[in-house]
Amino acid sequence: MSQSIITPPGNVELETRDLSVLYGPTRAVKHVSIRIPDRKVVAFIGPSGCGKSTLLRCFNRMNDLVPGARVEGAALFQGRNLYGGDVDPVDIRRRIGMVFQKPNPFPKSIYDNIAFGPRINGYRGNLDEQVERSLRHAALWDEVKDRLDQSALALSGGQQQRLCIARALAVEPEVLLMDEPASALDPIATQKIEELIYQLKQDYTVVIVTHNMQQAARVSEYTAFLYLGELIEYGPTEEIFTNPREERTESYITGRFG
Repeated sequence: MSQSIITPPGNVELETRDLSVLYGPTRAVKHVSIRIPDRKVVAFIGPSGCGKSTLLRCFNRMNDLVPGARVEGAALFQGRNLYGGDVDPVDIRRRIGMVFQKPNPFPKSIYDNIAFGPRINGYRGNLDEQVERSLRHAALWDEVKDRLDQSALALSGGQQQRLCIARALAVEPEVLLMDEPASALDPIATQKIEELIYQLKQDYTVVIVTHNMQQAARVSEYTAFLYLGELIEYGPTEEIFTNPREERTESYITGRFG
């Protein structure tokens, strides 16, 4: 079983209670209970295969798309069970956006990439303004404002990833989930993504999965260390990295395993 739940100050935006995820007979996430505060950055760290991404995907029901996956326990968004019978997964994925490890722009223009979500959601405002606002939020506007009609696939990898962040922001989510958003990028593009994450927490709750412990230390206020599907330790990032309570956390952070 996981350790007792710490409750960070502020409103709890996302929460799991005794949450497990199974792929067939394999329990990938084991009885995890965690509370994620509003408008903070929380990082999930741990070795490959420890359940970080699986746990992240519970928050917008992406595991529904994996054949044979099933969820036990509860995942809550603003106090409401995400796996309740009255919950529309499509609505949840609008309110809880996701950015993946590999940039995945649509084979459309830069403009149409950003406008896609608002259009299918029946956005009634000024679409040009919404596209500009989203690109500004993703720190990309100045680089692309003169070529919005060009293919998004012509952008660099780092620009494509910021475009995907802008695309997620265009439908006005409340939470942004990021699954290793900089692992495929060079150091300069990575730095831009990290600066962007720091800016985004003013308006959004951000949960990031990262293999890069220095990145977790730089961008997050709270860090959760997972190992073999269990939540080993969760607390303020500075404490996790400088004074961890659990020996396994210390071993991972100091590079003795993982």
